[in-house]
Amino acid sequence: MPAYAIAFNRPETECRMTSAERPIDFDHLARQTMGQKDLEAEVLRLFLRQARDCVRSIHASQGKDRVGIAHTLKGSARGIGAFNVADQAARLEEMPDDAERVEALCEAVVAVENFLLRLSR
Repeated sequence: MPAYAIAFNRPETECRMTSAERPIDFDHLARQTMGQKDLEAEVLRLFLRQARDCVRSIHASQGKDRVGIAHTLKGSARGIGAFNVADQAARLEEMPDDAERVEALCEAVVAVENFLLRLSR
């Protein structure tokens, strides 16, 4: 396969997923940003920074403070189409001291980050 084909094609695994199955629903994101690719990239950068900060804060907090952090992350995640992150944050809001829910949220954030890193290679 010529080098240009490798450079400009998305990874094979991404082609098999629908937009809703991906860690980021790009159809939703495009609607939110009115299809402006530069804005999409900036919003994703900001989200990743915020998500990392939220994960650190969640580990350093408990109870009511953790609920507030999870709620903030849930709203941001829904805004960009990171629906699994939003769902996991909502679950953590319900039971903020459940270690399994904390871990599930962290895994969802890592999945988004890894997904975006694979796309940018």
